[in-house]
Amino acid sequence: MRPLRYSINLTLDGCCDHRAILPDEDLHRHAVENLDQADALLFGRVTYEMMEAAFRPPAQTGARPDWMEPFARTINAAKKYVVSSTLDRVDWNAELVRGDLGKAVQQLQRESGKGLLVGGVKLPLALAELGLIDEYEFVVHPRLAGHGPTLFAGLSKHVDLRLVSRLEFVSGAVAMRYEPRR
Repeated sequence: MRPLRYSINLTLDGCCDHRAILPDEDLHRHAVENLDQADALLFGRVTYEMMEAAFRPPAQTGARPDWMEPFARTINAAKKYVVSSTLDRVDWNAELVRGDLGKAVQQLQRESGKGLLVGGVKLPLALAELGLIDEYEFVVHPRLAGHGPTLFAGLSKHVDLRLVSRLEFVSGAVAMRYEPRR
């Protein structure tokens, strides 16, 4: 059974708007390591479209720093599943997930492999409600954004977590991994 891992960057005040986070080489290297632990990515429409716009080739020369290229190559090659009721089709090595979210994700988890990696805000909320996330990683950046969006707004029940690892980056960001207490 493949574990479903969730990873997100956020500021100290809980903002998970990607524009509020300063990217750096260490964080992108860590993201590549996360991608290497997964057979596929699970995205909602917004995250899929954002990542595709940023990392699908061809990128304009000089559009991003050289240290982003390993991440770009890795995410470009990754298998992607996109949960969307509004998209008619996807490409970029992706397929649409429709119907009952819980059943569809459980089917993906039952397949053999290293794991599934999910990002974003709305889809992880739905997956947390269903109790399907096996590991949470919060990469907390030493910045106050003063705005949202924030994570898990509207969660209907508590999800108790147990810290399993902690990693500090030169930037002062801290990646904390948790597993649900079951």
